[in-house]
Amino acid sequence: MKVEKIINTSEDVLPSTSEYKQTSVPAISAIESMIIHIRGVQVMMDCDLAKLYGVETRRLNEQVKRNIERFPMEFCFQLTERECANLISQNATSSWGGRRKPPYVFTEQGVAMLAAVLKSETAIKASIQIMKAFVAMRHFMQNNMAVFTEIKSIRKQLLEANIHQKEADKRIDELFNRMDKYSINEFHGLFFNGQVFDAYVLMTKLIRSAKKSIKLIDNYIDESVLVMLDKRDKNVSASIFTQTISQQLRLDISKHNEQYNPIAIRILNKVHDRFMLIDDIRLYHIGASIKDLGKKLFAITLIEDTTIIATMQELMK
Repeated sequence: MKVEKIINTSEDVLPSTSEYKQTSVPAISAIESMIIHIRGVQVMMDCDLAKLYGVETRRLNEQVKRNIERFPMEFCFQLTERECANLISQNATSSWGGRRKPPYVFTEQGVAMLAAVLKSETAIKASIQIMKAFVAMRHFMQNNMAVFTEIKSIRKQLLEANIHQKEADKRIDELFNRMDKYSINEFHGLFFNGQVFDAYVLMTKLIRSAKKSIKLIDNYIDESVLVMLDKRDKNVSASIFTQTISQQLRLDISKHNEQYNPIAIRILNKVHDRFMLIDDIRLYHIGASIKDLGKKLFAITLIEDTTIIATMQELMK
């Protein structure tokens, strides 16, 4: 059974000490270093989770056994001796290698269930950070899957051709440099309940990136949306498409346009979701109305399908 350590996206890691009481929730980048890839899924080991939750590994596993019906195989499973040996061989040292029994590992769903059974404020806060780390790692893997495939192919070719190891390291380093150079994560994201400011910052960044025009489809508009659109450059036009224009909204737009860079508004009752088209070339799907950003879990996603973009362009003519 092959076990792979997921490529770390940061050098920020937690100390590999024995079990201790966690006094603060660590950064997402620190948690990412604890996520391993095994049996085709991303998981975390019981000892690492115990550190984050501020409990002993023994107590964590006891709670799992007492609530075993909540932890099916998709949530939690025990590593085999061979899997443990593979992990230890890939890491020079290990704080769990001397255990008499192989550790248990937990998937993303298992982490969420652990917070429910441990019932502590630390566990809840840590679980939120851990879930964010799983999401960040998943996005990292998805965004760079082609590069990982190329790395695997290069390694295989080098082994078969018996090419010198230094040349292999050089080529792999070049691929990672390409990943860093062409990362687009800053222009989309998943936001959890309460991340109001983070969502606001990203939306502001998108609006300020416009060079010519912004076209927003949103069926729930208030004055906060107008304020948000005013962050665009003065040479950038703005249009709002919504299903109904109330008397109050019409008045708000009129008063706004008397003082600030005008915003056009039109009726469009054929669209349920929220979209923003920037410069007629970049299309974003927005999972929540602009006025409600960050109040519930939602995502801002860049759509790169040219057919969909052309359709939306035609719809907003």
